[in-house]
Parts: sequence; C-alpha cells; structure tokens
Amino acid sequence: MKYEGNIYRPPSEAYSLIVQVTIGCAHNDCTFCSMFKDKRFRVRKLAEVMEDLEAARREYGRVGRVFLADGDALVLRDEDLMAILAKIRALFPECERIGVYGSPQDVLRKGVDRMAALREAGLGIVYIGAESGSDRVLKAVKKGASAAEITEAIRVIEDSGIPASVTFISGLAGADGWEDHAISTGRLIGEASPSYVGLLTLMVDPAAPLYGEIEAGRFRLLSPQGVVDETILLLEHANVQRPCVFRSNHASNYLSLKGTLPGDKERMLNELKGANCLKDERLRML
Repeated sequence: MKYEGNIYRPPSEAYSLIVQVTIGCAHNDCTFCSMFKDKRFRVRKLAEVMEDLEAARREYGRVGRVFLADGDALVLRDEDLMAILAKIRALFPECERIGVYGSPQDVLRKGVDRMAALREAGLGIVYIGAESGSDRVLKAVKKGASAAEITEAIRVIEDSGIPASVTFISGLAGADGWEDHAISTGRLIGEASPSYVGLLTLMVDPAAPLYGEIEAGRFRLLSPQGVVDETILLLEHANVQRPCVFRSNHASNYLSLKGTLPGDKERMLNELKGANCLKDERLRML
C-alpha cells in the first residue's frame, strides 16, 4: 500500500481499508480546513490504485469496508471509478460497503442516472461536507457551493439510492452570525432530508486560513453555551421529510447527541436545554 501525506476519513470509516484514488482535494479553498493544504491535487493513475488493492488483498484476511480517499473521489471519470469498484468487488467479495467523499459540484455533474449506475457498481455511501445552510456563511468560508446546490446534490445522491452522510459545523458563523447559520442549516437539513447528519463543532488548526482571522480578531468564536443555543435553534428548524440519523458525538463536540429525526427531536432538544456539564476545552479534538 502506498500513501501520500496525511490520510483523512470519516469517523464511521475507522476500520475501513483506505485507498487513495486522488491526492488532496480538487477545491481545497475552504478557510476552516487544513486537511489537504500540504498537497497539490491530482488523480492517481488507475494502475497504481489497482496495485494497492491487490497488495491489500495479500495483506488482509478480511476487508469489511473500503473508503476511497482523498477529498473527492467522485471527481474521477465514471469509467475509472467503475473499474475500481469492479476490482474491489472481485478482490473483496466480503466487502459490505464502499464509501467516498463527494463535493456538491461533482455530484451535480454526474446526476441521478450516473450516480445510480455507481450504486449498481457497488458504491454504498457518499459523504458530503455541507458545513452550513447559509449562503452568507458558505461564501465567507469559500465553500464553492451554494445552499441550493448542496441541497440538490444531497437529493441527487438519495434519489439514486445511495445514502448521503452530510456534515455541518457548529460555530462556523462565529459569534456574530450564529442565528442565521442555525436556522438556515436546520432548514437545509429538512429540505434535503439526508440519511445521515453529523454535526461537528468548529476547531481551527493553525494551518487553516481562518486561524489568522481569529488571531486578528476579525472572527469571534462562539462560546460553548452559544454552540448549545445554536444547536437548539438548528434542531427546531430541522423538519425532515423522512427518517434521518442525527449524530453530534464527534470529539470536537461539547455535548454528545444521538437520535433519529423526527422521532428523537424533542428528547435531544430537552437534553440540550438541560445541559449543565459541557466537555472541557482541553478534551476536545479534531
């Protein structure tokens, strides 16, 4: 197996075989993110990916899941991605799921029919970093997609029969725009109704551009209680159209929440409103 630079994957892919099909992230301009700032984006040669998969088959007795890294595997041409999925199915018949990160732009470029073809070929989940439902916030953090585009991309994934796992970031609007961020994000969750929602809390690595904004006083971080208030407002506006697994139990979060919307909404709101013991800052991690 050959890896370049630091490797990142969603928390639910902790025990997956990770194979880089791209190096870095094609967008790589988000101000809050430092994950791929040390890499120049490129698509790996198909032969190299196939060699890695064959090496993994020789090395591991059982591979239950595969995650195709780095930042946006859906940028690959359909024929190359199909070939990789077919190779995984041939080498790892025991594999239960293949996952990828996908940008809204890549999903929209492919559309429902092409995404459905990828599902038939074995693609089992797509992770999208939506971050916010507010166009003002998305523009400020240079996300490269609007709330409407993100909503449509999530619908494309779900309509193709693939579950979408979508992450949002508490505190991303700072202390000055948290209400807009909360309400707009809740509404986007309701309108898009993805299968899974993960809510992280903002932590900024010194290598991320936003860190300089914080140091200069141009971005004011939201307080822990402010994050709780923001999450309450978000959940109040998240009126989903179908069941959605909601998790806010990342290492960055001040308070752990687990439930399914809409059934567990009131319970989670009550947990937030009654919270009197938030995680110490020293225990939070990216």
